[in-house]
Amino acid sequence: MTAPLAHRPPTQRERMKAIIGGSAGNLVEWYDWYAYAAFTLYFAPHFFPSDDRTAQLLGAAGIFAVGFLMRPIGAWMMGVYSDRHGRKSGLTLSVALMCAGSLLIAIIPGYSIIGIGAPLLLVLARLMQGLSIGGEYGASATYLSEMAGRKRRGFFSSFQYVTLISGQLVAICVLLILQALLSEPQLEAWGWRIPFLIGGALAVVVFWLRRGLSETQSYVIAKADNSPKSGFVELVTKHPRETLTVMLLTAGGTIAFYAYSIYMQKFLVNTSGFSREVSSQINGITLFVFMMLQPLAGMLSDRIGRKPLMIGFGVAGVLCTYPIFATLAVTRDPLVAGLLVMAGLIIVTGYTSINAVVKAELFPAHIRALGVALPYALANTLFGGTAEFVALYFKHLDIEHAFYIYVTIMIAISLIVYIRMRDTQKHSRILED
Repeated sequence: MTAPLAHRPPTQRERMKAIIGGSAGNLVEWYDWYAYAAFTLYFAPHFFPSDDRTAQLLGAAGIFAVGFLMRPIGAWMMGVYSDRHGRKSGLTLSVALMCAGSLLIAIIPGYSIIGIGAPLLLVLARLMQGLSIGGEYGASATYLSEMAGRKRRGFFSSFQYVTLISGQLVAICVLLILQALLSEPQLEAWGWRIPFLIGGALAVVVFWLRRGLSETQSYVIAKADNSPKSGFVELVTKHPRETLTVMLLTAGGTIAFYAYSIYMQKFLVNTSGFSREVSSQINGITLFVFMMLQPLAGMLSDRIGRKPLMIGFGVAGVLCTYPIFATLAVTRDPLVAGLLVMAGLIIVTGYTSINAVVKAELFPAHIRALGVALPYALANTLFGGTAEFVALYFKHLDIEHAFYIYVTIMIAISLIVYIRMRDTQKHSRILED
C-alpha cells in the first residue's frame, strides 16, 4: 500500500501531475489578467472617449494599476487561506474570482451607452481580478516549489513564470488571430470582447481541474504539527527580515518585467511608431523565446545557485536598460526592435526564472503562501502595476527618458539586496519541512 503523502516525498508521477495541473490553472489566470493589456489599444476608446491616444491609454493604464491595488488584499486573504486550508483550496478559489472578473469585462456596455458607469464597472472587474491574481501568485509559487524535489526545485518552480508568460503569450496570439480574422472597425466595435469570453470559459474548466490536485507534503506536515496559524501579525513580527527581502528583491525585477513585456507593446506603437500589428508580432515572438528560457535558467540555478543569476540580472539591468530603451525609441527597423526587446528579456530572465522559488525558500511551511504572496504583491502594486502609468505620464510630460532612469534605479536597489542576501538554494526553509 502506498504511504500517505505526509510521510513520504511525492513520486515523480505525482510531481508531474501536480506541476501540470497547477501550471494549467496558472496559465489561464494570467491569460485573463494580460488580455486586458493586450487589447487596451482597442477597447480604451469605449471607456475613455478622447481625441488623444495617449490620454486614452493613460486612462486604461490607470485602471490596470488600480487592479494592482487589490493584489495585496488578495495576497493577504488567500495567502492566509492557502496556509490554513491548503494550497489546492487557494488555487481553486483564485481561479473562480478570475472567471467572474473576465466575464464582467466581456459584457460591460460602453461609455456612450451608460456613461460613467462603464469605467466604474471596468474598475470593479479589475478589482476582482486583482484580488484573484494576488492570491494566485503565492499559492502557485508555493505549490510548485513544495511539490518539486530538492535537486530540481529551480527547474520545476520556473514553470510558474513559464505559465505566467504563456498566459500573456496566449493573449497576444488571440490578438493576432482576431487581427487576421476581423477588420479594424470590427475589433474596435465588438471583437475586443471575445478574449474575455474565452478567458471566462477556460477558467470554469480549470476550476474543476484544480479540485482534483494533490495537496503538498509540506502543508500536510505543518498542519499535523499544529504550527502557528498564518496571519499578518505572525508574518511581520516573526519574519520581518524575510518580508522586507521579498519586497526589495521584487521591486527591480517586476518593474523590468512589466517594462519589457506589458508596456513594450504600447511603447513600440506610441513611441517607436510601429503599427499595432507589427508591435503585437514583435511582442509575441520575443515573449515566446523568453518563455522557453525560463526552465533553462531554472535548471542552471539548481547547479550554481540562485544568487549568481539574480546578481547577473541586476548588473546587466543597471548597465543596459537606458541604452536599450533609448535605441528602441528611435529605431524604425522591426528586426532591430525585436533584437533589442529580446536582449532586455534575456536580462530579466535572471530574475523571473527563479523569483518564485527564492521567495518560497525564505519562509517556513505554516506561513509560506502568505510570506511569498503579500510582500510580492505590495512590491508589484508599487512598481509593477504602476510601470505603464508612470511611463505614459513621463511621455505625456515630454520627458520619456526619465522612465528609463527610473527603471535603472529600481534594478540597482534590488541588486544591493541580491548581493547581501544568502543563496536560498543552500539555505532553504523547504528542506526543513
